[in-house]
Amino acid sequence: MSDMASDTGFYVQSNVGCLPMKKRSVAGLVLAATLLLGGCALAPGQRMDTGAIENGDSDLGSHVHLVQITPKLIAIDEAAAQHATIPAALLDYKPPAYRIGPGDVLYITVWDHPELTAPAGPQQQIYANGRLVRPDGTLYYPFVGSIHVAGMTLEQLRAYIAKKLSAYVEQPQVDVNIIQYQSKRVWFSGAFGNPGIQAITVTPLTLAEALGKAKPNPALADLSDLVLQRDGVDYHLDINALRHSLHGPSDIYLKPGDHVFLSYNDHHQIYMMGEVRSPRALTYKTSSMSLSQALGEAGGLNQITSKGKAVYVIRGVADMQKQPATVFQLNARSPVAFALADNFQLKPGDVVFVGAAGVTRWNRFLTQLLPLSVLLHNAAGTQNDVNN
Repeated sequence: MSDMASDTGFYVQSNVGCLPMKKRSVAGLVLAATLLLGGCALAPGQRMDTGAIENGDSDLGSHVHLVQITPKLIAIDEAAAQHATIPAALLDYKPPAYRIGPGDVLYITVWDHPELTAPAGPQQQIYANGRLVRPDGTLYYPFVGSIHVAGMTLEQLRAYIAKKLSAYVEQPQVDVNIIQYQSKRVWFSGAFGNPGIQAITVTPLTLAEALGKAKPNPALADLSDLVLQRDGVDYHLDINALRHSLHGPSDIYLKPGDHVFLSYNDHHQIYMMGEVRSPRALTYKTSSMSLSQALGEAGGLNQITSKGKAVYVIRGVADMQKQPATVFQLNARSPVAFALADNFQLKPGDVVFVGAAGVTRWNRFLTQLLPLSVLLHNAAGTQNDVNN
């Protein structure tokens, strides 16, 4: 509220309009103040005009659709909700036996023949005696020569070396192990605490095990959107919702060349406004956040200033130019309100607004009215001095 003075008179301006007041008498000032009080019956402050929405006001009703949060609405939403599932293409993949590839380091043992097992000497570390598979897929082994090992299983290579050594060693006992896995890898990027490359070994690697190593960052990650890219196809997984499904990340085996990306949650927020104790933007970290959870994160309703009936969830604000936004209203005074709020699921971009109680708007109006009362007092004193 502000005032403007001029030679011809002054005006008191509020959010309900401007009222002219002539500087002729204290009675005129008092009358103007009375009119102003009457005009400000709806005190300053944000509030939701549900009547205008319901009546289809030309400026508001065409852009907003009002819906009451009721047990029936909750039941309809739950019935329509799609439960998280895993695409069949991911569930159907079963890892074949591990096949040696370029970059792998092998440790080949020939029992009772240490000169073939550890030519560098037994005092050397095991990695010093490892045999690297070259980029062309070959390695060299004494008495056998160059072997193209890429594509072989460990059992196939063991049998091949034993057969070749049998010309020099009687009944050779050969064992083959991989001491470094480098040929088959998967990549992890995004909101992980430990992103990077993970190797696939002779033991099949599940998505659950890999996520445990990559460590999703709970402060940055959007657990409702994990993207598994395989053979040029992106599979979006809600790993939070999959906890309640028949199949989960432990049922998905990773395939060499897979890329796993965990989305960030910086663009997924819920906005808490109005008469809550801590208005703020809440980060939407999972696929499910209830209205009661959001209100709890914001400190709950302000018991002094809030209007229990005026709890709203505004959805679709960003697309109001294309289609009407939906305003869901919760009567928090109702005994079943807590159950309804706990079962009403929010979505990223929702705005939760809690309106102010009538006494709160009145108190705010009085606070804004204080400068006017000082003005009236000073004007009355000036008028008395003139009359005297």
